Amino acid sequence: MADKRPGQKIKMTSIDELLCVPDSSGTTEISVRDIYPFENHPFKVLDDEKMEELIESIKEYGILTPVIVRKDRDDLYQMISGHRRLYAAKKAGLATIPAIIKDMDDDEAVIYMVDSNLQREEILPSEKAFSYKMKYDAMKRVAGRPKKGERNEAQIGPNSWTAQLLAVQVGESRNQVKRYLRLTELIPELLDLVDQKRVPIIVGVEISFFTRKIQGWIHEYCMDVRIPKWNEVAELRSSVPQKDITKENLYEYLNGKKGLPDPPGKIVLTQRRLNKYFPKYMSTPERERIIVSLLEKWKEEQEASK
Repeated sequence: MADKRPGQKIKMTSIDELLCVPDSSGTTEISVRDIYPFENHPFKVLDDEKMEELIESIKEYGILTPVIVRKDRDDLYQMISGHRRLYAAKKAGLATIPAIIKDMDDDEAVIYMVDSNLQREEILPSEKAFSYKMKYDAMKRVAGRPKKGERNEAQIGPNSWTAQLLAVQVGESRNQVKRYLRLTELIPELLDLVDQKRVPIIVGVEISFFTRKIQGWIHEYCMDVRIPKWNEVAELRSSVPQKDITKENLYEYLNGKKGLPDPPGKIVLTQRRLNKYFPKYMSTPERERIIVSLLEKWKEEQEASK
C-alpha cells in the first residue's frame, strides 16, 4: 500500500534546487519592459549602498546570474527570483536581462520565490514574516484536501505538519516560525518599529493579538512615551477584555497607574489563565462545574470556621 502521508506530496530534489541555484542552461534575453514584479512580493528593493554596488557591478560586468521568470497568457513575464537585479539593470540602463523561464503554477512560484530570497544575508523581520506566511499558505494548498476518512495535517493550523516542515526548510524552530506568522497581524506602523529593532519581536508578537484599533493606540504610546516591555503587554492582554480598553486607560496602565478597571459585577477568568489549571480538552461546562464545586467547598469551610 502506497504511503499517503502529506510529506510525500512535496518533491525533494537536488541541493541546487533546494537552495534555488538556477541551472543557467536555457538562458534567454528578455526585455526589462516585459517583466513585472511578483504579486505581494514581501522582500523590499531598497536604494541603499548595496544597490549602488550592484548597479556599478552590472555596468562593468553585466548580469552574471540570470533571473527566474514565468510566462503569462499575455506573453509577459512575472519575476520569480531577481527583483533586485531587475531594478539594478534598469538603473544601469540595460534594455534586456538574461532570464530562465520556468513552468510553474501559482503555489510552486510562491515557494520558489520565497526560498530564493531567503538565501540573502540580511532579511528584515517583516520580510521573513510575510514570506513565511506566503510559503506556509502555499504549502497547505499543495498538500491538498484529504480523501474521505483521511486527516490532512497540513490543514489544521500553525501547530500542524505544515508549520513543522516549513520550520525545517527555513532552519528555524517551529515556535519561531509561529512568532513570525503572528507578526503579519501587526499594523504596518508597528511592524516598521519591529524592523527598526525598536520593538523586540517577542513584544510585537504579544501586541499582534490586540485589535487594530488598540494596536494603533499602542503605536501612539510607543511614539509619545516609550516602548512597552513584554510583561506589560502580556499582563495587559490577560487582565481585561479588549472591549473594555480605551486609549485613556491604556496610557494609564502602561504608565504604571493600573488604570484599567474590572468590568462592573464581573470577575474575569480568561482562557489563558484557566488553561494553567485545566486540560485543554476539558469543555467549558466541565470547568464551570469544577469551579462551582470548589467554591461550595470553600464556602462550607468558611462557615464552619465561624
